[in-house]
Amino acid sequence: MVYVKRKERETIGSMLRRFTRRIQQSGVLIKSRKGRYFIKPPTRRAKKARALKRLVLLKEKEKLAKLGKLPEKKSFKKR
Repeated sequence: MVYVKRKERETIGSMLRRFTRRIQQSGVLIKSRKGRYFIKPPTRRAKKARALKRLVLLKEKEKLAKLGKLPEKKSFKKR
């Protein structure tokens, strides 16, 4: 934690500059920016649930394809 106390007759602006300099020197800002977009890796349970859901959807799609209820894929001709 970075603490800055206001000195006698010190302006708010100079205290704020001193505070920002202390934060930059301590490395707090760099650590917070590194972890900004960090996403936790999924747990084993979440991975299994996602895999099961994917399998169910795949089986359902295969079933609909066999019955002929899926719309045909549009194929684009190459020029």
